[in-house]
Amino acid sequence: MTRTLEDAVRRVVVNGNCTGCGGCALVSARIEMHLDTEGYMRPSFTTAEGEPDSDREERALFEATCPGRRVRAPELSGATAHAVFGSYVSVWKSWAIDDDVRESGSSGGVLTALAAWLVETGRTRSVIGSSPGASPTRSVPIQIVSKDQALRAAGSRYAPVSNLPLLASAAADNALIGKPCEATAARQYFDAIGSPQADHPILLSFFCAGTPSQQATDTLVEELGFTTDGVTALRYRGNGWPGTFAVRSESDVRELSYDESWGQHLGRRLQWRCKLCVDGTGGHADIAVGDYWRCDERGYPVFDDADGVSVAIARTRRGHELLLEAERCGILHLEEIDIDSVLPVQPLQVGRKQTLAGRLLGRMAGGRRVPRYAGYGLLVLAARTPVAALRSAAGTFVRTISG
Repeated sequence: MTRTLEDAVRRVVVNGNCTGCGGCALVSARIEMHLDTEGYMRPSFTTAEGEPDSDREERALFEATCPGRRVRAPELSGATAHAVFGSYVSVWKSWAIDDDVRESGSSGGVLTALAAWLVETGRTRSVIGSSPGASPTRSVPIQIVSKDQALRAAGSRYAPVSNLPLLASAAADNALIGKPCEATAARQYFDAIGSPQADHPILLSFFCAGTPSQQATDTLVEELGFTTDGVTALRYRGNGWPGTFAVRSESDVRELSYDESWGQHLGRRLQWRCKLCVDGTGGHADIAVGDYWRCDERGYPVFDDADGVSVAIARTRRGHELLLEAERCGILHLEEIDIDSVLPVQPLQVGRKQTLAGRLLGRMAGGRRVPRYAGYGLLVLAARTPVAALRSAAGTFVRTISG
C-alpha cells in the first residue's frame, strides 16, 4: 500500500527524528506546527488527506526536504571540506562594529548586524528569525524589517520554534536566520523544486547544541520563583558574552550564568533528533556563526563575561561576498583565521561529530529508524576515536530501550 504524506510525516515523528524545523509545513499547506505534550514543535494536519496526485507529489517533496529523513552534505564548487565543520569558502573572527548590536547579540552580534543591514539597505525585503512572543517565555517566528526589530530579536532562544513556515510566503525576497536543521531543510527544499541558486533565500545559521523542550524553560522560570504568566521579559543570552539567563517580572529580576542555565537545566532536555545531529554548525547555510570562545591554559573554553567574539564561516561564494561587503560598509569587523583554531573552542561539536556513527548504531540496535546521512565521513571520524564511539553506541542503545 502506498504511503501518504501523513504516513511519511508520522514515521519521522514516532521514531524521534523530527527536528521541529517546519520544513514539512513549507511542503504542504495542510501542515501546521504546534507544541506537543512534551514541549517540542511537531507537525499536525489541519485537513483531511489531499488528492492522490498532489499527495504523492507532496510526499516525494517532503522526503527530499525533511532532515529527519535524510541529510546530504552540500557539494559546493570552490569550497574546502573540513571533517568536523564541513565545507567553507572562508573563516573569520568577527563582531559587529555597532557596540549596541555587539552587546545585544549572543556572541559578537554578527547575525543581528547582518539582519539589520540586509533589510535597511534593501538587499532583502525581510529577514525571518525568532523572537519572544506575546508571552515572553515563548519563542515565535517573525519577519524582521528594521534594525529596531533586529535588536529586539537579538540573542539566542533556547526553546522550540519553527521559522520555515514563514518562508513560504516570501522565499527569495527574504533571508532566513535559522537553526542548522532549518537551513538544511530550506536548502534541500529549494534544490528539490529545482529553484536556481540565485533565487534561494539568503540562509544564515549558527552553531547549535540542540533544541530543549519548552518545559525546560518553564521549569527553570518557576525554580527562579516566577510564574510563567508573571514574566514580563526573558533572555537566554546576550547583553554581554556569554551573557546570562535573565527573567524579569513587574517587581523582580533574577539571573543565572550561561554555564548554569544551559549546562544544568536547558541542555538536559534536548529532543532525540538533536542527539543524532550530523550538522550542528550550519553546513547548508550561506553564512554560519558561532561562539569563538577564549581558551584557558589547558585549552578549554572560558565562559567569563567579555566583549563578544564570533567565528563566521562563509559556506558559499555568496556568503563570502556578503561578509566582505558588510565589512566594507562598516557593519562587521573581520579577521581571517584558520578553521582548525575553532576545534578547541567548540569541543561539543567536535565530540558529537566524532561519535555520531556510534550513536546511530546504538539507536538502530534499539529498534528505531535513524535519518540517512551521506557525505559526512562518519565512519572515518569514528575510527579516530573508536572507544568513545563504542561508548556512545552503548549509551544510546540503553537510553533508547529504556524510553
